[in-house]
Amino acid sequence: MPLPFEQGRVIDEGDSRQWEGRQSPNSAPLGTTLDSENDVNVQTIRHRFCPLRWPASAVLICLVLIPPLLFADTVKQGTAESLMQQGAQAYQRGAFEEALNNWRAAASRYHETGSTDGESRALVSAAQATQALGQSTQAIQYLELALALAQKGSDHAWHATVLDQIGRAYLTARQLDPAAQYLAQAEEVARRQPSAAVSAAILNDLGVLHALKREDKEALEAFTDCVAVSREAGLQMLAVNSRVNAARISLRLGNPNASRQWLDEALDQLKDLPVSRDKAVGFVNIGLVYESLLPALPEIRKPLLLRSAGALQEAIGISEQLKDSRTLSYALGYMGHLYELEARTEDALLLTRRAIFAAQSVDAPESLYRWQWQLARLLASMDQIDESLAAYRQAAATLQPIRFEVSQAAAEASLSNQESIKPLFFEFADLLLQRASRTEDQKIAEGYLLAARDAVEAFKAAELRDYFKDGCVDAIRSRLTTFDRLSPDTAVIYPILFPKRIELLVTLPSGFYRTAVPIAIETVTQEVRDFRRRVEKRTTREYLPHAKQLYDWLIRPIEGQLKQEHITTLVVVPDGVLRTIPMAALHDGESFVIQKFAVAITPGITLTDPKPLNREKVRFLATGLTKSVQGFPALPYVAEEVDSIHNLYGGDQLLDQDFLAPRLEQELREGRYGILHIATHGKFSTDVNDSFLLTFDGKLTMSKLDQLIGLFRFREDPLELLALSACQTGVGDDRAALGLAGVAIKAGARSALATLWFINDEASSALISEFYRQLRNPSVSKAVAMQRAQIKLLGDRVYQHPAYWSPFLLLNNWL
Repeated sequence: MPLPFEQGRVIDEGDSRQWEGRQSPNSAPLGTTLDSENDVNVQTIRHRFCPLRWPASAVLICLVLIPPLLFADTVKQGTAESLMQQGAQAYQRGAFEEALNNWRAAASRYHETGSTDGESRALVSAAQATQALGQSTQAIQYLELALALAQKGSDHAWHATVLDQIGRAYLTARQLDPAAQYLAQAEEVARRQPSAAVSAAILNDLGVLHALKREDKEALEAFTDCVAVSREAGLQMLAVNSRVNAARISLRLGNPNASRQWLDEALDQLKDLPVSRDKAVGFVNIGLVYESLLPALPEIRKPLLLRSAGALQEAIGISEQLKDSRTLSYALGYMGHLYELEARTEDALLLTRRAIFAAQSVDAPESLYRWQWQLARLLASMDQIDESLAAYRQAAATLQPIRFEVSQAAAEASLSNQESIKPLFFEFADLLLQRASRTEDQKIAEGYLLAARDAVEAFKAAELRDYFKDGCVDAIRSRLTTFDRLSPDTAVIYPILFPKRIELLVTLPSGFYRTAVPIAIETVTQEVRDFRRRVEKRTTREYLPHAKQLYDWLIRPIEGQLKQEHITTLVVVPDGVLRTIPMAALHDGESFVIQKFAVAITPGITLTDPKPLNREKVRFLATGLTKSVQGFPALPYVAEEVDSIHNLYGGDQLLDQDFLAPRLEQELREGRYGILHIATHGKFSTDVNDSFLLTFDGKLTMSKLDQLIGLFRFREDPLELLALSACQTGVGDDRAALGLAGVAIKAGARSALATLWFINDEASSALISEFYRQLRNPSVSKAVAMQRAQIKLLGDRVYQHPAYWSPFLLLNNWL
């Protein structure tokens, strides 16, 4: 084992760095990988010095935004200059609200004296504190006010700085297009009054922009240039952090030795800088990136481990000296994580509990939930299951108000695609399942099973909020009730993909049932990908072995219970990669699932409103394109599809040149439609901003669709069905499939009908027409109507291949 760590200067001894100075109160280091999104989470200091970090919204979420320029209530005694200094001192202690109050007061004082330059600078500082408090929109408003003032002056360097700050704020919010625009403007203005300091800051932010766009080579070039210019400008802290950023990018480019060299240089430079919060945060980030190198450089694991823990110990010492509990919580927590991974549980527990106390002392939920989660893992490793469950519950409760911001940060972190909050909920669920298996009382055990399902359900809701980047999901969930008891012929299948098994939780009319299938998630993922690729090939039966294998894993283990209870409808809540495949096309060796069961899909049981369709009052609006527009092929059978709907239900139509977004908006405002059918090209991608439906003159984004159909969301009679014909998602794109399932929720519709891939225009028209024909029967549910339509195509020699009929998914309400 490594020797105990000590704080002090860094010396080299071969490949390892030992730490000399005062004895650490804690023992030796341990560790292995931390995901790189953890690297960026602690950086709550000036954005210039910590660009590759979680959005500031993940730092501390304050749900009540402070109106701009209402400074009178918070003005303190003192000059504007003294207020600016007090704000800077508070910020360095991590007291962001105090810093904000001082800087807003300073802006007010500058405004009173007519100092536009001072007011602009105070507003930029206020924006910095506001972002640290999680108020990104408010921060941008402050910066826009600062920009208006800066534009009045002749200081081009400051003007460029404010533009850069706005670009950086948009980077923090992961809005890359406006970020790129502001950074380009900053570059242009900076040329009028060259400044090495301004140029270095812009270069660093351009590197972040490239990193977020996965343009790694360009990002590394920008960070390398930033280091050179920062040295020229004497911005040593910026040079340190640019080196750390370059280290992260080098690792992502597959060059761990270069990454290590960047870190060594950053560490050598950082140790000579004066004590500050910036320095403490710099040590934490260096320690985390050293740790991330462990899997890539196993031959020098011990030296890397020493450097990682040594840097964290330096951060602990500086944070204690500055009384900065916020940064201290991260340094202690990550040091505890090193001990955890080296199975030094007692030391890990001590450090983790200290981290929890530090986070609680400054009301920092963004770090507190991590250490509560870490405590839960440690207790679970000691087989203290009930204590561990209590800690998991605390972590989930702490995360609840901020999970959208945290999940967004994790999913879109500049240097990582790893999900950060999913393991928390799935570990919690796994432990609840373990607890259920140890419980003899069946009713109590069922309670643990339901709690496990609810833990995964909480993550699914957060995932949808993340995809759509707003809180609409919670607004919908607040009006819905969980369905735990169903009609006598319906079962809900809730598969959960754990690393080494599939857990099948099944809600049956008679109660709750659970079974596990021992199979690694990597094997499941590969099988799903193979099935998805092959089932789209209309000329082969290559899909069949994969369809059978997936049936054996997902349906066969519960087949006996389904038969015993005479189940005819399956409601599936797919997890992860399972969202990308049509469950209807799974095969038992003799027949498809759809030939035995009607199938509906829902992204979550608390996201579904299972109420029957009122066919007597429903009013139809059918829209679509038949002509080739904007480079997309014609859809000639859409006219036949729309005519069929009109013959069955009457209603209104918008075709081709009439299918325009303004016209659609007008119709939705004036007509109380129950079903909206859109037959057009569409695409759902990983990024909701890249998802669209094609109109005659443009593309209807998901946010625009939400605006158009948002009228239905809170009215007494919501949109019953949103049908999207001729749309598609990417092969294997889990998040795109999530968007496909969530679009009905986003639009405020009880049900949605959509397709996983683009299918034959004529086949689509035939299936859709039969679906609506079956739906006229009041005794037939939507799920059964879709089943009958799919079986009709399956019986057609031309369209019997599942590529034609299986991609149609009925989403959410199946009744």
